[in-house]
Amino acid sequence: MTSITGSGGHAGRELGPPVTSIGVIGWVRANLCNGWLNTGLTLAVLYLLWATLPPFFNWALLDGNWFTSSEQCKASEGACWSVITANIRFILFGFYPHDLQWRPLLAVVILIVLLFLSRNRRFWGRGLLYGWLLGLFAMGLLLKGGMFGLVAVDSDNWGGLPLTLLLAVFGLAAAYPFGVVLALGRQSQMPVIKAFCVVYIELIRGVPLISMLFMSSVVFPLFLPEGMTLNKILRAQVAIILFTAAYIAEVVRGGLQGMNRGQYEAAESLGLNYFQTMRLIILPQALKIVIPPSVSILISAFKDTSLVVIIALYDLLKTTQTTLTDPKWMGYSAEAYLFLALIYFLCCYAMSNYSRKLEKELDTGH
Repeated sequence: MTSITGSGGHAGRELGPPVTSIGVIGWVRANLCNGWLNTGLTLAVLYLLWATLPPFFNWALLDGNWFTSSEQCKASEGACWSVITANIRFILFGFYPHDLQWRPLLAVVILIVLLFLSRNRRFWGRGLLYGWLLGLFAMGLLLKGGMFGLVAVDSDNWGGLPLTLLLAVFGLAAAYPFGVVLALGRQSQMPVIKAFCVVYIELIRGVPLISMLFMSSVVFPLFLPEGMTLNKILRAQVAIILFTAAYIAEVVRGGLQGMNRGQYEAAESLGLNYFQTMRLIILPQALKIVIPPSVSILISAFKDTSLVVIIALYDLLKTTQTTLTDPKWMGYSAEAYLFLALIYFLCCYAMSNYSRKLEKELDTGH
C-alpha cells in the first residue's frame, strides 16, 4: 500500500494494489495463466471440458431415461438409468428374500449412524462403545434372524451393499489393531516373535489378495475335519483382515522408527514399563504421523473387497454384474458401472475427508 503526498507534506489518498493482481482476476493470473505453459494447459483443459461435459450432461440428464422399460431405452439416445431403478433392490440386497429386505436396509442405516457418530471425537467414550456393541448385535440379528420372531435367513443369501459394508467396515476395523501388533512384534527384541512377524509380513505382502481369497475358499476347507465347514463370508473376511494387516504393519513400523530416541528415554526416566511406554507415549505419536498412509491403505483395502466376486460372493459388484447378464439390460453396462463407481467414490471420499479432519484435530505442532 502506497500513499501520495502533496506539496504541503499532507498525506493524500492511498493507492491499493493493481486490480489485475487481486480478487478473481489475480487468482486466475497466479494459478491458471502464470506463464505460457500454464496458459496453454489451461486453454487445453477448458477446450476438453467444453467438448466433453455438455454432451455427457445431455446424455446423462436431459436425455436420460429413469423409469422406463428396456424397449423404451433402446429407442432413446440418452442414458438408460432404468437399469438401476428397475433392479435397485437386487443390486443393493442380492438374493435376500424380497419381503424381508427392510431388515438389511435397517442394518445398513444402523451402521451408517454409528459411523457418523464415531466421526465426532466428542462421542468417543464408554457410551459409544456400548452403542457399537448393541448396534453389532442388532445388525447381526436383523441379517441372520432366527430370534424374536424374525425369520432365519441363510448367509448364502446375503449380498449387495450390506455384504460390501460388512466386509469393509469390520475387515478394516480388525486389520488395523492386528497390524499395530505386528509392527510392535517386528520391532521386538525377542528373536522368535520378531522372526515370526517378519516372515508373516513379508510372506503376505508378497501374495496377491486374489490368491488369499482362493486359498480361504478352496484350500483352507481341505484342512478342516470331515463334516466341518466354515461360512464363506467369514473365510473371505479373515483373508481380507490378514492381508490388510500386513500392509498396516509396515506403515506403523515406519511411524515407530520415526520417533525420537528421547521419547523412549523420557519414558524410562519416568519408570514406565514397555506396555505403558507404547500405550501412553510412543503409539499415540506414531499413529498420528502415519494417518495419511494408513488411510490410503484402508481405502485401497475397501476397494479390494470387490475382489470377493471371484469366489462367488454376491457383493455390490457381483449383483450389478448379474443384473447385466439379463438380456433386457445387457447393453447398459456404462450406466450400471457409473452408479457403482459413485457409491465407491462416496465411501472412499468420506474416509479421506475424515482422515484430514482427524489430522487437523490431532495436530499439536512440532
